[in-house]
Amino acid sequence: MCCWCSCLECIHNIPPLNLLFPHFDSTSAPGHEEEEEAAPVASMASISVPDPVPSPTEDAENIRKAVQGWGTDEKALIEILGHRTAAQRGEIAVAYEGLYDETLLSRLQAELSSHFKGAMTLWAVDPAARDAKLAYKALRKKGGERHAWPLIEVACASSPDHLFAVRKAYCSAYDSSLEEDVAACALYKDPLREFLVRLVSSYRYAGEHVDDELARAEAAELHGAVVTKKEALHGDVVRIVSSRSKPQLKATFERYKQDHGKAIDEVLEGNRNDKHSAMLKTAVWCLTSPEKHFAEVIRTSIIGLGTDESSLTRGIVSRAEVDMKKVKEEYKVRYKTTVTADVVGDTSGYYQAILLALIRPEQPWTGSAA
Repeated sequence: MCCWCSCLECIHNIPPLNLLFPHFDSTSAPGHEEEEEAAPVASMASISVPDPVPSPTEDAENIRKAVQGWGTDEKALIEILGHRTAAQRGEIAVAYEGLYDETLLSRLQAELSSHFKGAMTLWAVDPAARDAKLAYKALRKKGGERHAWPLIEVACASSPDHLFAVRKAYCSAYDSSLEEDVAACALYKDPLREFLVRLVSSYRYAGEHVDDELARAEAAELHGAVVTKKEALHGDVVRIVSSRSKPQLKATFERYKQDHGKAIDEVLEGNRNDKHSAMLKTAVWCLTSPEKHFAEVIRTSIIGLGTDESSLTRGIVSRAEVDMKKVKEEYKVRYKTTVTADVVGDTSGYYQAILLALIRPEQPWTGSAA
């Protein structure tokens, strides 16, 4: 089984650079750099970026030095790529291809191996192209409901504009739409499949306006479907969860708790043997408290007989530039340990090194929430 994007089919399905990195054009090539302020790192992101940041050309040249000769300087690759934002990594990729007439991703594929290659290649590409690939793999992987998690994450744990960018990247890479592939996927049956289609097809209102009366009415509809009818994916539930804005849903879920004495995610967790309840809970968390979901992704990838490196990598790589600080705090509170401690305990080598660079190790657990 190949690591992320490590087989020839996957390499041939990589979109052109202008789609992998849609915020760049030909002026990003070497010799066209202009002085401008770097995009700030999100406040809840965990990665660290040097100040000042080397130019994309300088980074590309240092990456070339790291991959030439008899051996690969993995530490240098981590030091460069593990400490750059998505925009900066995109500029490096454009500069690298302009200088050396090969893509950065293809060079990483050729030089690296095992789980380290999976993590580095997942990190190296634009987030929209990365999520398109994760969705593609989720549609072809048999197993329990956790194999559908990437679809829900892509649809619910990011902005409407990001989901739209993922759909564009998916069309470019696979000559079909994400929506039609989900609708045709034999791994999922209705009503779950219909729920997934509605989620990946959505384009939610991104503003802050909330209708309190609508929240009250739809909280009652959710209770009637989930508790009274015991249909977690009832049509009313699918319509509400797949179409309402995140602030509106948050207000609805708060009203649900006020009116019925229990949070909706707690109600769903109580239905432990119901797959549909589990999937709805995942969507609820991704929409309103994604740090809860991704703390669970990381934890479940580590506990048990063996480490699920693909899930561990996905959980860390996809949130390092978004809200990993919140994920780490949630992890401490819920599991009474740290992400760092669990990563150190279950991984090794350069794979461990890139994960630690992305999560930015926190203080050890001391027995009280930070």
